[in-house]
Parts: sequence; C-alpha cells; structure tokens
Amino acid sequence: MTRTSTSASPDQNRDAMNEPRGVVSAVLWALGWLAAIVAVAVTAVSASTALKLTGVPDPGPLTTYGLPTLTAIGEFAAAIALGCAVFAAFFVPPQSDHVLDVGGYRAIRIAASSALVWSVCALLLMPLSASEVSGSPLSEAIKPANLINAYGQVAEVRTWFWTAVFALVAAVIARMVLKWGPTVAVIVFMIFSLMPSALAGHSSSGGNHDIATNSLILHLVGATLWLGGLAAVVVYALASGRWRALAVRRFSRVAFWCIIVVGLSGVINAAVRVPLDQLFSDTYGQLVLAKVAALVVLGALGAWHRRVTIAQLELEERPSLLVRFGLVELAVFAATFGLAVGLSRTPPPALDTANVSAVENTIGYDIDSPPTFARFFTDWRFDLIFGLAAIVLALVYIRGVVRLKRRGDDWPIGRTFAWLLGCLLLLLATSSGLGRYGPAMFSIHMIAHMLMSMMIPVLLVLGGPVTLALRALPPAGRGNPPGPREWIQAGVHSAPSRILTHPLIAAVMFVGSFYILYLGGLYEAVVQYHAAHLLMNLHFLLSGYLFYWLVIGIDPAPRQVKPVAKLGIVLGSLPFHAFFGVALMMTTAVIAESYYRGLHLPWTYNLFDDQRVGGGIAWAAGEIPLVVIMLALLVQWQRSDTRQAKRYDRNAIRDHDAELESYNDMLKELNKRG
Repeated sequence: MTRTSTSASPDQNRDAMNEPRGVVSAVLWALGWLAAIVAVAVTAVSASTALKLTGVPDPGPLTTYGLPTLTAIGEFAAAIALGCAVFAAFFVPPQSDHVLDVGGYRAIRIAASSALVWSVCALLLMPLSASEVSGSPLSEAIKPANLINAYGQVAEVRTWFWTAVFALVAAVIARMVLKWGPTVAVIVFMIFSLMPSALAGHSSSGGNHDIATNSLILHLVGATLWLGGLAAVVVYALASGRWRALAVRRFSRVAFWCIIVVGLSGVINAAVRVPLDQLFSDTYGQLVLAKVAALVVLGALGAWHRRVTIAQLELEERPSLLVRFGLVELAVFAATFGLAVGLSRTPPPALDTANVSAVENTIGYDIDSPPTFARFFTDWRFDLIFGLAAIVLALVYIRGVVRLKRRGDDWPIGRTFAWLLGCLLLLLATSSGLGRYGPAMFSIHMIAHMLMSMMIPVLLVLGGPVTLALRALPPAGRGNPPGPREWIQAGVHSAPSRILTHPLIAAVMFVGSFYILYLGGLYEAVVQYHAAHLLMNLHFLLSGYLFYWLVIGIDPAPRQVKPVAKLGIVLGSLPFHAFFGVALMMTTAVIAESYYRGLHLPWTYNLFDDQRVGGGIAWAAGEIPLVVIMLALLVQWQRSDTRQAKRYDRNAIRDHDAELESYNDMLKELNKRG
C-alpha cells in the first residue's frame, strides 16, 4: 500500500515538527510502569492467601510478580492502542481525500506500537500463567512441550494466546493504515483482544456469572476507551495539534458515557462478587472500595478540567492547562488500572456453594420450575448486553424522531412502530422468560433464535434507522470536519458494506449458519460457554439485519436491487430455512445431549421430543417474516411504479407530450404507407 501524496497546511506541518516524540514515549512508559508498580504492591498483599486457597506450590517470585507486572503494562498498552485508534477515526478529521492527517496518522502509529506491546505481553503471560497454575518454576513452564500441554489444559494460557492473536492483527492493520476507513478495523480487533480477559477470571464462574461477565465486558471496554481516549487527546494537545479543541469536545462526550458505563457496571460486578457484610472487612472488598474512590476522583477531575480547558483551548494557542491536568488524570488512571489488575489477582470472598445447583453452576442462575406461557412474561432476568442494547436503540431512535418533529419534518408512524416493536422483541427474547429458559431447553432456545434472526431484524430494517439518522443529524458543511452523518454515509457506501450485502454472501451468512451451527456439531461444542451465547445472539441479529436490509431496502444501501430480484432472493433463500427445520426434526441423535442432561433440571422431559419441537419452531418461523417481506416488497413495487408514472407525467408536461406526439406521427406515417 502506498501513501497518497497530499499537501499539508502550515498548521499540519507545525504539528509534525513540534511533536515531542521522545517526551510522549517517556510519559507513556512511565505511566505503564506506574500501573505495574501499583499492581505488584496490591498483589503482594494477597499473594500468600491466593497460594493457600489454590493449594499449589509457590512458583517463585518471578511468576508471582511477573504476572501482575506484565498484565498491568499490557492492559495499559491496550488502552492506549484502542484510544489512539478511536482518536484517529473519530476525534480528528482526515484530509479531503480520506487520508489521515498528521495527527491522526501519528495516533494510529502509536496504536500500532501499543497493540504490539499488548500482544507481546500476552505471549509472555502464557508461560507465566502455566507456571502459576502448575506451581512449577517459570524455567519449566516455558519449555515448548510443557507450554503446548498447558494450552490444552489451562484456560488462562488459551486466554492469553487469543489475546495475543487479536492484538497482533490490530497492530498489523494499524501499521498499514493510511486512510480513514481501515481505522475502524483496528478498533474492532482491539475490542476483540479485550474479550478473552473479560470472559475469564473471577466473573466467569459460580453463581450469577452471566451478570458478572456481562458487567465486566462493559466495565473493561468503557474503562479502556476512557483511559486511551484521554491519553490520545493529551498527546495531541502536547503536540499543539490544530484540531485539539474539536478533539477535546468529542472526547468529552465519549468520556461522559464511559463514566456512566464504568460506574454502573463496576457496582453491579462488585455486588455479584462481594457480599455487603464483607465489603469493609475482606481484602477484596477493601480493594473494591479503593477502586470506587479512584473512579470518583477520575470522574471529578475529568468533569472539572474539561469544563475549564475547552474554553481555554478556544482562547489560547498553547494548551498548557489541558496538558497539566490531563497528565495528573492519566497518573491517577494508571494507578487505578494497576489497582484493578491487583484486584483480579486477589481471591474474592468465599461464597457458600453448598446449595448451588448444577444448572446454576452452568448457566449462572437457578431454574426451579418448568416453563409456562405466564413465566415467559413474568420470570425476568435482565441481559446487560442485549437488553441494554434494546433500550438504548429505542431511546436513540425516539430522540431522532423528536428532533425531526421539532424541526417540522414528518416521519412515518409505521416505521417508528416497527423499530420500537423490534426493540421490544429483542428485550423479550434476551431478558424475559425466553432468555431465562433459553440456555436450559433447546426448544426455548430455538424460539429466541428465530426471533433474533427472523423477526427482530425484519422490524428493525423496516424502521429505516439509517434514513432517520441521515435526516436527523446535521451535515458538517463544506470545509468543516466530518461528523456522525458523514461517518454513517461513509460506512454505508464502504467496500465492506458492498461485500457483506452481496446477495450470495448475505444469503449464505443468514441461512448457512443454521446448518453449520446445529447440524455441523458447532453448537454441541460451544453451548456450555457464556461467550458462545453472546456470539450466537450477535450473529443472529447481524446476519438477519444484513439479509433483510438487502431484500427490503428501505434505507440507502451500497447495492441497488430491483423488487423482482429481491423477491427472487427471498424465494430462493427461505426454502433452505424451512428444510433446515425439517432436517432438525428428522435427526436421530440429541444435539448437545451431555450438556442438557448435565443440567439436572428439577422436572422431567424428553430431550428428543424437545428437539423435535425446536425443529418444528424453526420450520414454521419463516412464515411470518415471509408474509411481512412480501407485503413490504409489494408496497415498494407499487411505489416504484407510482414514482415512475409521476416522472413520466412531469416529462410530458415539460415537453408537451413530445414522446406521445412522435409516436402518433409514426403511426400516421405507417398508415400512409399502408
């Protein structure tokens, strides 16, 4: 890939010349080591207790203190990488030809280096984790044969391996990025690199681990983005970047929501892990309180100095106040990250597990009675990921509609109804009795699956969210930095969107995944993992949305497909879905039989019959979306004909029916010849 040659303004050249690279590197490394020192200090307090609880020999100080050191440095580097990637993508504008400007280019290079540090730390943590779990010295655990065996036996080793893989991919992409679009891929892979750690650790086992894991995902992503974004803004201000006021304003909005997400998710996670009576007496509880106090200080610092420094940036050329207080906030943040790493190395209070049932130990909560129609609507367990997404999507959509109404523009009530109904069904499928019983019974899981892949995406597509966003969001204007409206337009017409909305690819992702997941043995291999359920729900929603976006097409799309072709795609794809349901009913073996029998539910039912019911649900589920799609296509077809007739009428008025007169003259000439 070659860099496009573009001219730079005097401000950009000043940005490039004045950037104190050595100072930036020294500051970031100093903050990383501050996080490591705090992590080691906290670990030293509880190291002996952790060894007693695990019952393994002491692996030595190199392992005991090397783990928190590398974890703190690695996670701090991950935050810098994610924050700099977001900074390059959204906080500063690219040049007119979509090539990153000097500040964005420097930020993405810092992201590449930081992601590489995160990957190296994760690789080094593999033998350290094997040494800790086995109690053997690091010199033994690092041997290739022992490390290979540990990968198959120790979950932490696999966690760090996949962390290293995702971080390395992000580093490679960031090193090659020159234009604005690919920076989004760096963000995606950096978030992926955080997921193995979020899905492991204290929150991934025991009762309520579904709530604990979901809250930890939100907590980790929010804190990482908050710290990384702050570091990127401070570094940019230190170099006197010309878009520093814009960058601070955009980051302040992101930081506001990060504070809320980090605070609420942290409280939820602590409430699950620490009983209230041990919050002040247990070491783990005291560390939780210390972390809460640090987050309060961070929130207060951020709220105060951003309110003051944004105005100061508009008046002064040198952002001295922002840099000074930003560095103080970064130091507190680094210490908080070290505290969080030390907290993850500290054993939580021992909970009473004598009465924990097999189903609670597996899926995170107890189920004491069989499902009924009434329990589907009364037995709720809120899903912090998808339930929260449903509420946020509904509120954001309503805000867009209200903005249009205040401006005097109309928005079809049918689209609003479709979107809100889709959000309601998403909430029901994941947080009501359907979501509660779904992991325990195949038939209930299939109901939720069909809603997530067949019905909810149809309603969301009919809501026309992209059209609403493009109408509600103000355009940036010529010469101004691009904003959310321009980002949405760029995403819709990007190359990945064109690839994903290809009829063959969209249909294969939508229908083919059913066969791979359930008939190919993948479901049986992953059903016991909470991460697998999150990924399945996400895949159902996204693949269904892409398919129906293509065949319904209310919103602008990278591919224009005629109504006849859309009808052909639907009629060609849905029979494969119906055949999947029939094939599922005809299977002679129970899918994931050992998993469902291992739950030991307190009522008796036939697993094979339940699976056949699930197959029948899959077979019948395509009928309702098919009717909705057919009605939508007929309406679009009629509107297309109406628009074409109106265009013809307007042309006829403008040229006084020249086409009709020409046709009549031709008939007269033919009549004369005859």
